[in-house]
Formats: sequence, structure tokens, C-alpha cells
Amino acid sequence: DEEFNELCFEFGLELDEITSEKDIISKEKGEEKAKGASDTVLYKIDVPANRYDLLCLEGLVRGLQVFKERINLPRYEKIIPAQGEGQKLIITEETVQVRPHAVAAVLRNITFTKERYDSFIDLQEKLHQNICRRRALVAIGTHDLDTISGPFTYTAKAPSEIKFKPLNQSQEYTASQIMDLYRTDSHLRHYLHLIENKPLYPVIYDSNGVVLSMPPIINGDHTKISVNTRNVFIECTGTDITKAKIVLDIIVTMFSEYCEKPFSVEAAEVVYPNGKTHIYPELAYRKEKVKPELINKKIGISETPSSLAKLLTRMCLKSHVIGNGNNIEIEIPPTRADIIHACDIVEDAAIAYGYNNIQMTIPKTYTIANQLPLNKLTELLRLDLAAAGFTEALTFALCSQEDIADKLGMDISATKAVRIANPKTAEFQVARTTLLPGLLKTIAANRKMPLPLKLFEISDIVVKDPNTDVGARNYRHFCAVYYNKSPGFEIIHGLLDRVMQLLEVPPNEENGYTIKATEGSAFFPGRCAEIFAKGQSIGKLGVLHPDVITKFELTMPCSALEINIEPFV
Repeated sequence: DEEFNELCFEFGLELDEITSEKDIISKEKGEEKAKGASDTVLYKIDVPANRYDLLCLEGLVRGLQVFKERINLPRYEKIIPAQGEGQKLIITEETVQVRPHAVAAVLRNITFTKERYDSFIDLQEKLHQNICRRRALVAIGTHDLDTISGPFTYTAKAPSEIKFKPLNQSQEYTASQIMDLYRTDSHLRHYLHLIENKPLYPVIYDSNGVVLSMPPIINGDHTKISVNTRNVFIECTGTDITKAKIVLDIIVTMFSEYCEKPFSVEAAEVVYPNGKTHIYPELAYRKEKVKPELINKKIGISETPSSLAKLLTRMCLKSHVIGNGNNIEIEIPPTRADIIHACDIVEDAAIAYGYNNIQMTIPKTYTIANQLPLNKLTELLRLDLAAAGFTEALTFALCSQEDIADKLGMDISATKAVRIANPKTAEFQVARTTLLPGLLKTIAANRKMPLPLKLFEISDIVVKDPNTDVGARNYRHFCAVYYNKSPGFEIIHGLLDRVMQLLEVPPNEENGYTIKATEGSAFFPGRCAEIFAKGQSIGKLGVLHPDVITKFELTMPCSALEINIEPFV
């Protein structure tokens, strides 16, 4: 297990845990439920999201074998059948509105076992979740070719006109009934919305009118594959042609290993509505050139061109040195759709070299780190506020609209609050424009604590500002509240004087701070003052209005102070 863990780490993967079905069930549901489960050891491996070729056992083992230099990378080959003998998929123009693209291929004379078959189904599921974006971009269908006869037609029809027996069901249903049938299905109900409200549903027929599938929902029962299937017809339909090609390439390269002629795929012809034809899978190999010094410089190593080429070959990127060692030519196989730019090649060279083998060096630039002045001021203030007997709180930067508007007696439009587009919960709808609600909610959660409660917080608030490039701006605010049987305005006022004393701002109008009576929607009439310093209004202090206190589920009087500390940096 340790050796395998090492190997995964070297290859850029992470062995998440070593477990068994029994362990998993007993952890989640308790030991009683886990009684009959299997003890077989399971490896949970974290695969980076860009490596679709490692999402099944076949690809992972192949990748590790090449990495360990036990095998050479296989050459995937596409066999184009004689004229008139290959499979054809004809796309009609009705599909344009729903899912315009389709690609297809055939795996001939394949030998499945229970394990291989499970892996084949599992890979499709993982691809559906990942690159296919839960089937929104691509949906995969695999069919037993011997149960149907081409050419196949990919078209779109009204739901009432489509009728077939869905996978593992005992009777025929129309498309509308199928939608109702799967509305309660824990697995399939998540995909219904993809076509539910479209006037036409996509469907694939063979030449005798047998339904292969209704993508992206379900395959027909007639064509279902089993362990005994010998010839597999694979179709991928989707809204993104590039992703569809990648998905098809991954499936055929992973499982062509089990064909009678290993690593060979029979091509299929796709006919577009405009009459043009295209042969799939593309299985395109392409060549890239990268300079060895670029690789060395980016990683911070000094390897010879030939050893860099060897490192890349171990990462399934067959490479050799050309032109007196000035360049490395790299062949990118169809399994590596993630290689888009030279930096992807450099990354693979670094993985093969081993991140732990790169020498640690001190950067050649001399810089001395310095604390951001605003943060330095914040840290100094926090210390002294705690010394003044106030307890620091840290509250969420996001809150509900009610917290910053209705509960404080303001209108949401007046707050200039930044809204979250699709909030997960009602508690996180907007970014806070004031720190007060967070502290009042903290008090509400600690009502059983002995009085008085003296809390403060120094954090950022966010308001809209059309003059900035992001359309919003942060301000560092300081807020303090005093909650007791009496309002304690003098305590909050005293805290303001102490803060100003620390900031060395004298209590006068010329170059110091003053407070002037004002009205605030959250404050008690006649018990609210505005604070002016450095020639500008920096905040308010006062006794909170009883309505505000009740809305936050509090029962005692409370006074508060909130100022912007940025002018004092």
C-alpha cells in the first residue's frame, strides 16, 4: 500500500484512502448495516479534473505502466471499413433546435468480463458527471450492434410520437410518459430538465425504426449491452461538438484494448443535415515543438534535452530531440485532450521529474515583506479595544437583505448593497454594508451569557461603486455594541474617545473630531450623533431603536458605534 501511495504521488495523483465497502457503509450507516458487505480492499484515488484518460482502471493502469517504463504507449488506430460496409449515423435538421451534434464509433469483436463491463459503464458515468457537465454538453449511448441494423438516424420528434421500451423496463412508454416515470428516479430525474420544455425530443432510430436511445435521458432496452456483447456501437450526442469528440476518443481508446485486434477502433460515418459527411472517431495525433531551455527555466532544473524527452515519454507524450538538441518534438495522443498549451507539457515534465526532486532556491529578487498599513492599523486597534474590555467577534461577510435593510429600518435600494446572483441560502443574499447586524445576531445567539455584553468587530464592508473596475468597493469599518439593562450611551461614547485618543486625533473642529446630533433610521430619536473627523463624516453612534432591537430578537436596550477607519491610516 505504501509503495502504491508513493507511486500515485510521483504520478501527480493522490491516494485518498484505502478502504472497503464494509468500512464505507459502517462509517455512514453504522456497523449493523455493514454486516453482509464485502471486505475487498478499495483504493480511492483523486484524479485531476483535466485527465479524462485516468478515469477508469484501464487508463490508469496504462498510464502508470508507461510511467514506470514497463510498456510503450500503445498506438491507437482507426480502421475505416470498405465502402458501404461501415456504420452510418444520419443527422436530420430537426435536431438543430435541441441537441445539434452527434458522433459515433464501433468497437468490434470486444471481449467483456464482469469487471471490464462494470468499468465500461462506470467510465461513462464519470464522464457524464465531469466533461459532459451532467449530460448538458454531451450524452453517451452504448448499444449492442448485433441487435440493430444501420444506417442510424438521429432526429427530433414530438414527445407523443416517440414510443419505446426504456432500459430495464418491462413495457413501452411514450416520451411524455417516460418523463413522468423518471420524475421520481433518484438518478435520472436530474437530467429531465435538459429537454423537458423543448417542443421536440432528440431520438436515435435504426433502419427498422428500433429506438436506440432518447438522449440525454435513457437508452432503449432493445439494444442494451451485456457481458456477452461482441460489437458495441457508441454514439455521443451533444450541444458542444469539441467535447463530444473528446468523450468519444476517451471511451474508444480506453476499451479498444479488449478488441480482437487491440487498440483498433472501427470508424463510423456521420452525415450532416447539409449533406456533408465526416468520419469519427478522429483519434487525432498532433505534433508540438517545445524548446528544452523553456522547460528547464520554467521548472527550475537543468536537464539535457534527451532526458527531458525521456521524462515526457513517460507521461504518455512520445517525444524525441530534433535539430541538434534545440527542440523537442512531442506527439500528443488522442487521449490527452488536456494538452492545450506549452505550459501543459512543461507541467508534465515537472511531474515526471518529481516535484520533490526540484532544488529549493531563494528567489534572486531582494524584497522585504511589509504589512499593509490598513491591516497594521487594524491589528493595533484590535489589541487596545480588547484591553478596553470589549470582546472581538468575527461574523459572516454575507447576510440576508432583511439584516441590512428592513431590520435597520432602511430601504434595500438605499444601501447600495452588492447582491449575490444565485444565493444558496436566504442567510447569504447580499454582501454586508454595515457590521451592526452581524454583532446583533451574535448577541442574539449569546443571550444566556451574563450581562453586560460588550462586542466589537473590525472588518470590511462592501458597497457598489460604479467608478471602480469591479463595480464595488471595500471599506474597513469598526463597530462596537454595548448591551445591558440600561442603554449605556456613555460607555460607547467613552469608547469612541478612547479610539480617537489612540489614533492621536484631538477633540476639536480644526484638525480633530467632533460629534453632531442627527437622526438615523436604526437609532432612537434624539439619541443619535454623527461623527466628523478629517473634514468628513466617518460614522454614527447612538442608542438603537426599540424596533431594531426586537427585530433582532433582543430584549434589552443597546447602544452602538460604527465608523470607517480608513481615513486614519
